[in-house]
Amino acid sequence: MKKITSTLFLISFIVLTACAQHKVNIIIEKYPAFTGDGPLYLAGDFNNWDPAHERSKLIKLADGRYAFRSDNVPGGDYQFKVTRGSWETVESGPTGQPIANRQLSIVSDTTVVLAIEGWGDAFGTRKKPVSTSSSQVRVMDTAFFMPQLGRTRRVWIYLPKDYYDSKGKYPVLYMHDGQNLFDNLTSYAGEWGVDEALDSLDKGFIVVGIDNGQEKRMNEYNPNDNPRFGKGEGAEYLEFIVKTLKPHIDKHYRTSRKPEHTAIAGSSMGGLISFYAGLWYPGVFGKVGVFSPSFWISPAIEKELDQASVNRKKISQQYYFFAGGKEGGNMVPDMERVVGLMKAKGLYDLNAIIDPNGMHNESSWRKHMSGFIDWLKFGGK
Repeated sequence: MKKITSTLFLISFIVLTACAQHKVNIIIEKYPAFTGDGPLYLAGDFNNWDPAHERSKLIKLADGRYAFRSDNVPGGDYQFKVTRGSWETVESGPTGQPIANRQLSIVSDTTVVLAIEGWGDAFGTRKKPVSTSSSQVRVMDTAFFMPQLGRTRRVWIYLPKDYYDSKGKYPVLYMHDGQNLFDNLTSYAGEWGVDEALDSLDKGFIVVGIDNGQEKRMNEYNPNDNPRFGKGEGAEYLEFIVKTLKPHIDKHYRTSRKPEHTAIAGSSMGGLISFYAGLWYPGVFGKVGVFSPSFWISPAIEKELDQASVNRKKISQQYYFFAGGKEGGNMVPDMERVVGLMKAKGLYDLNAIIDPNGMHNESSWRKHMSGFIDWLKFGGK
């Protein structure tokens, strides 16, 4: 068993599955004095960032340490943070400053020893989040029906400043994880600042943000069934966007419906499902933004790319790939492999960005949002 010791390093607990492979021990040896005797929790992409998930609880031991142990953790790349049961009590830096999501690639039995430097609620001068969305953003519907999945979802829309003063038609960008696109009040790990970027660049196009399904996020953004996360609902989710949401947007807003004026983008699992949106619906999405894609969960991607490329003529479809050098795991090599496979097909216009200092979080994606917007070349109506 390898041992990793770090004051800023944590491994996530993963919901038990029959295919689990590795033993994991998490030991918290140091933490602020006022932590108390209550439980600590692991919140991450494995439990849809639930800050008080019962199955990811750490128990306080007789010697004062906190511990979690499992013999059933599948290999893979994970993100996480520690909380005391809410996002107000999430771990922080020593002076209350937010910290980046923790990451680890599990390949064998692992023990992690760590220290918590601070808790977010310990600093009384810390301001509570306030709404940061611009006046161009509104909630289009709090419960838009998704017939393909039998669920409802909040949908946001950003309209250009001159929308109501113009009679022209506008390009549209569809984005996932709508909670994190426009407003700090609704984001769980910081916002992308899509509206601020568009306002400052004065770009004339519409953005439609679709909230993720929380506990259904991993299913909806996964095109394939997975033994760890269950049934993949990516096909149904994309059908909802293409056959239900997009026709609604086109009917109620002045949109340019051409593929070259229609884009889709997302990060992590949202980057994965955006990739498949372009693959499966090339006649709908002419531009695709793939940020930090979770290609690790899609082992058959080469075969699926081959199938999608059969009898396909070269059309004007562009892909923007982004990965950070500090994301951990195989993020960069996985992305480079897929880009290489696509390049070999000779069917796609590809742009791949690797930021050596980029991490797997909203602040990194926000940093590159303006560059992505410029790449879209949605300059006018």
